[in-house]
Amino acid sequence: MAIKANILIDQGSTYATDVELADAAGASLNLTNYTANAAMRKTYTSSNVVALGTSIDGNAGILTISMSANASANVVAGRYVYDVILTSNTGTKTRVIEGIVTIAARVSI
Repeated sequence: MAIKANILIDQGSTYATDVELADAAGASLNLTNYTANAAMRKTYTSSNVVALGTSIDGNAGILTISMSANASANVVAGRYVYDVILTSNTGTKTRVIEGIVTIAARVSI
């Protein structure tokens, strides 16, 4: 079951957050040989997909979700849904995080 986590990104700003993934006992997951893919959409069925950046520190079990200032500047302010999928080296896919992304409108350019 995926973790529920909402994100707030200021339009036109750089965003990054680290998420430590742990097992039921609280030990960090070894994410070596995993890849991550994250995306957001206006609704679950929208065809327009906006990619979120991801990186993994495998030994520490840390997943970083990010968006560049240029990318966030090009997203219309509002609410979106997102999720993050981990893929193992054997091809097993697991949704680990999901929630709402709010892009807060900017005034300054």
